[in-house]
Amino acid sequence: MTIEEAIKVKKFHNEFERLAINISYTASLIRSRHIQFFKGHGISPEQYNVLRILRGQYPRQSNVNLVQERMIDKMSNASRLIDKLVKKQLVERKQCEEDRRQADVLITRKGLDMLERIDGGLDSLNRSIFKCDEKEAERINEILNSIRD
Repeated sequence: MTIEEAIKVKKFHNEFERLAINISYTASLIRSRHIQFFKGHGISPEQYNVLRILRGQYPRQSNVNLVQERMIDKMSNASRLIDKLVKKQLVERKQCEEDRRQADVLITRKGLDMLERIDGGLDSLNRSIFKCDEKEAERINEILNSIRD
């Protein structure tokens, strides 16, 4: 289905407008699929993002500022997300020894186990969404990287 068919538009002013709308529309569809997937695991995409960041730091502790810095959605409230993950026992939060104003954050074994369970299903979901091979995915990533530069 073309973007014109999807949003019931006859034509765009130019290919750049079409591209911008196409990317936005597609991102929204991907986000919806991810929300549904993560809901089945009892977390949100933003909580998954925090867990993924903390797994990348493991076994080192992190702090809220580092997590916020690395979040995909810069508007997300990392502190609030971490609080929710603490309640689910997926992360631990402790007062920082060097700076009492900061908190150290560490993913728990339960959090690591959850990510391990999620990984295969998320990979399958992403492959079904993108319908392309590894080389095509690499090229699309190169193009998206160049857009952000």
